[in-house]
Amino acid sequence: MADTAKAKGGGTARSTGGRRRSRKDSTTSAARGATSGVADEKPEVLLDYYRRMLLVRRFEERTGQAYTQARIGGYCHLNLGEEATVVGLMDSLQERDYLYTNYRDHGYAIHKGMSPRRVMAELYGRTDGVAKGWGGSMHMYDTETRMLGGYGIVGGQLPLATGAALAVSYRGGDEIVMCQMGDGTTNIGAWHEALNLASLWNLPIVYAIVNNFTGMGTSVDRSSAEPDLYKRGSAFRIEGVRVDGRDVLAVRDAATDLVEKARSEQRPYILECTSYRLKGHSVVDPAKYRTEEQVAEARSNDPVADFAEQLEKAGVLTEEKKQEISDSVKEEVADAADFAENSPHPDVSTLFDYTYATPVANESRRMPADPVFAE
Repeated sequence: MADTAKAKGGGTARSTGGRRRSRKDSTTSAARGATSGVADEKPEVLLDYYRRMLLVRRFEERTGQAYTQARIGGYCHLNLGEEATVVGLMDSLQERDYLYTNYRDHGYAIHKGMSPRRVMAELYGRTDGVAKGWGGSMHMYDTETRMLGGYGIVGGQLPLATGAALAVSYRGGDEIVMCQMGDGTTNIGAWHEALNLASLWNLPIVYAIVNNFTGMGTSVDRSSAEPDLYKRGSAFRIEGVRVDGRDVLAVRDAATDLVEKARSEQRPYILECTSYRLKGHSVVDPAKYRTEEQVAEARSNDPVADFAEQLEKAGVLTEEKKQEISDSVKEEVADAADFAENSPHPDVSTLFDYTYATPVANESRRMPADPVFAE
């Protein structure tokens, strides 16, 4: 078993805002943070972040379109409104680090290193997809890039990510594990079990909470007795930090700090990123539980548009460059969609090929139309 005798750090919680957040008092902080951060960054870095955020936006919009055209089946959850969080979190990781996510995973898959072509092919259920078409939207997986899922069960990734961190610790590696989740996951029993073991065993893991204020159709304030989610590791002496998830630079800096602390100190940390979900919980959710005021609030806090505005004011993003990036991203997404469309469907005979990792005696391969008992 991993060494559990190492000294444990004290558990503290801090917010970059310095006071209790509400939806109202967080609406302008992204712009303020971006303004101050832009001046300290190289233009090429800022333009790269903008392009990557725009790629997630256009990819997800194309995904939503394909879903309505019945090219994508099953459940489908989009990163619309969370692009800054996606890019900021992924920029904090090294190639050798591991990532576990929930079912809202397309943007994370792309920016952990998967080809947009293969991600789109997976959405289409085709053999060139990252899971050969059998995983679909909620189950992106790629051993090479070390993104080990996409999990459809709320909180299902928590024990697995914590176990991966235990494996890293046991082997004496210098990798860390990032476990991404939505706000509702912090009310799952596995959350408390995972945090308890991570703190007890001094595991190198960062639990990244994407708080979009609405755990599906219920607000965080109505579903969580402690709505300041970054504080919820205090009982386990795990430090928590909150950051404005609409500010890609703020997310990157906070995440990088905690990732490197987890790596060097061999300790777990919590990062809460607040953002707005621009659409419903899934593609088919009309989000009628939101008031007109809440819809307007979300739309006025668009991280892609806000970041573009900041770069334009700073003289980094010209109209010509903006159009160039837009055309490039549009072409890349169209190419991914064409690739997926032309990728073959899996053969029915392969339906059971990946049920188990290794052969299992007497494994059933009976198809729905097959008789229960052989004649």
